[in-house]
Amino acid sequence: MRVEARVPFLVSENILLIRSILALLVVTVGVLWLLSRSPDYQLFGELVSSVETNEKLVALTFDDGPSRDNTPRILTVLEAYNVKATFYLVGEAISYHPDEARAIAAAGHEIGNHSYTHSRMLFKPVSFMAAEVEQTSALIRNLGYTGDIHFRPPYGKKLFVLPFYLWREGIKTISWSVAPESNLPAGAGSEAIAAYVLEHTEPGDIVLLHVMFRSREKSLAAVPLVIEGLRERGYQFVTVSELLAHGGV
Repeated sequence: MRVEARVPFLVSENILLIRSILALLVVTVGVLWLLSRSPDYQLFGELVSSVETNEKLVALTFDDGPSRDNTPRILTVLEAYNVKATFYLVGEAISYHPDEARAIAAAGHEIGNHSYTHSRMLFKPVSFMAAEVEQTSALIRNLGYTGDIHFRPPYGKKLFVLPFYLWREGIKTISWSVAPESNLPAGAGSEAIAAYVLEHTEPGDIVLLHVMFRSREKSLAAVPLVIEGLRERGYQFVTVSELLAHGGV
């Protein structure tokens, strides 16, 4: 009788244990997912999303490309406003459009590394990370660019291996603190994009925009509005490296 009475209890204990393990796994996966996409935290090395400064300085950054269509257009806008920006370029795109990449360097803008294939850099070996970063950095140097080359992960994704590799190589990870395209409804217009940037920008912020492709026409059209609006508020535009220097990073 004692054995028979014990069986249901053991079954319920096992069910409770299984449920607890599953709940722990769900929580662990959730935490890892949040860590992988956090613009403010990584496990190894130096991650910068903004800097502490009392000066009204802001870094305007563009991801992806170069592209044949929109690289000349964004360079024309920046030249018209006398703004230096930071471009995080994809190595494969540099190899397809070297003239456009050289034009970015020749115009005096900062160039960062945005990987070679723009793959999500999660659950990959160190050899994959090294190839993605080093191939792209070599292409950037071949443009005649001599400044620091920081890294921005595609989609902002990083977890264990990528931060470890970058830390080992002494490469700073640069993310962002103002990202209108990620926080507005799909299809938001240029005025809405600019308004978001103006509302959320504070001294030392890094603004992220995507302007390289035809699908990003509204973001490209927002750039003059962003520049004019922030200047009216007393902001100066600097490159990421200049911002880091002001923040003592």
